[in-house]
Amino acid sequence: MTTDRPIRRALISVSDKSGLTDFAKFLSGQGVEILSTGGSAEALRKAGIPVIDVSAHTGFPEIMDGRVKTLHPKIHGGLLSRRDLATHVEAQKTHGIADIDLLVVNLYPFEATVAAGKPWEDCIENIDIGGPALIRGAAKNHDFVTVLVDPADYAVVVEEMTARKGATKLETRCRLARQAYARTAAYDAAISRWMAEQAEEKFPPRISFAGTRSQVLRYGENPHQEAAVYLTGEQRPGIALGKQLQGKELSYNNFNDADAAFELVAEFDEGAAIAIIKHANPCGVATGADLKSAYLRALACDPVSAFGGIIAANRVLDGAVAEEIAKIFSEVIIAPGFTPEAISVLGAKKNLRLVETGGMPSPATAGLTVRSIAGALLVQTNDAKKTGAGDLKVVTKRAPSAQEIADLLFAFKVAKHAKSNAIVYAKDGATVGVGAGQMSRVDSSRIAAWKAAEAAKTAGDATSWAKGSVVASDAFFPFADGLLAAAEAGATAVIQPGGSMRDDDVIKAADDAGLAMVFTGIRHFRH
Repeated sequence: MTTDRPIRRALISVSDKSGLTDFAKFLSGQGVEILSTGGSAEALRKAGIPVIDVSAHTGFPEIMDGRVKTLHPKIHGGLLSRRDLATHVEAQKTHGIADIDLLVVNLYPFEATVAAGKPWEDCIENIDIGGPALIRGAAKNHDFVTVLVDPADYAVVVEEMTARKGATKLETRCRLARQAYARTAAYDAAISRWMAEQAEEKFPPRISFAGTRSQVLRYGENPHQEAAVYLTGEQRPGIALGKQLQGKELSYNNFNDADAAFELVAEFDEGAAIAIIKHANPCGVATGADLKSAYLRALACDPVSAFGGIIAANRVLDGAVAEEIAKIFSEVIIAPGFTPEAISVLGAKKNLRLVETGGMPSPATAGLTVRSIAGALLVQTNDAKKTGAGDLKVVTKRAPSAQEIADLLFAFKVAKHAKSNAIVYAKDGATVGVGAGQMSRVDSSRIAAWKAAEAAKTAGDATSWAKGSVVASDAFFPFADGLLAAAEAGATAVIQPGGSMRDDDVIKAADDAGLAMVFTGIRHFRH
């Protein structure tokens, strides 16, 4: 028995009218009777397409400024009736309910209204009621009814009706029904999240997250894993919303690392800055008078790890820095923009991915981060805390100099974006050694010191770059050993949150070593 279902009557009520008239002309040409409402009906009539007003079909006028127009048995009965059940067919005959075989609805632009910063009243009026009810009814009855919620699918139905003598097949109706339910779920999620935000309720008893698939990736973190990218609707400049100018398709790890790099470099809003990331950890970060000088200093921190890394810039990437970047292999470069000269230089590397974001994200913007664990989601506010000179508490006999304070704040910003336990050595606005992701803080400190010595050796300098540097720790030193490792390496000043039971011991060790140390009171764990 065929599962094809012919389309003889359609209900069209859309907010997004792109492609509507062409689709409706096709339906009309197929002999499909079109019911419509409000602006949709007006647009179709202007295009010369025959339309029957829903109010004429139901015999009941639109009321309450259009809030009530499709909530009627003749509409929902026409969508929900099973054509193969005698009781349903009999009810239709008794009450004069005609079949509706195709529903074309996209919802009031609630998300766009919120994104535009419109007032409460406008947002409330853009909560669609009839639309979701229609969509859910049509999708439930997909054995008989075709439902369209995305103009991108008009062509699918046109092609199928053309090939199947005005009908659609069950497989297509099932797929469109899945999309329909996903759309209403995302719509309700957006409304509930917005209402919780308006009430300043960060963690409501029930929370929903929704996304729209932007692309399916070749594979996930490893080749045996599958992956895709979903957009949440948040208009935050970055890798997900960026425009890829050239290069191979972005991988799962590219997305993850490029996001880490761009969020790190966004911390530096004064002057040019470059961050080089490998496996979501910074292997070199620097500021400079221009991007070229910043890049060369970032690269010098760990040129071995930088090979095959992700590079982020906080300024439009120019030709001068592009010439330097082109000398080694990199996976991705992400920046607010690229000059024509930079694109020309980097264009020779066909596989190198260039992503233009059009702007920088603000590190201070409030939001939520979500991570899955077995059977649950871990949800927290994002780490938007910024530390300035006024937040520093000097705890040692010697106070840091102005240059040390500048470097301490720089290093602490980098430590915020390195995996815990994180230790960052910095000098003159550039990292010289990074230790991250270790089980012991003293191990991170030793690794960072070793990295600084190796960087100096690579540059032909006999003296470790840790000498005369400052050190940042993302969390407190539980013992003095990590701090002493920094002192032994030649560091002169330390920034850390403080708060350990052994703070007094650590402070004494700093004093004995002649170090200046400041507490921030802020921890920046990143797991």
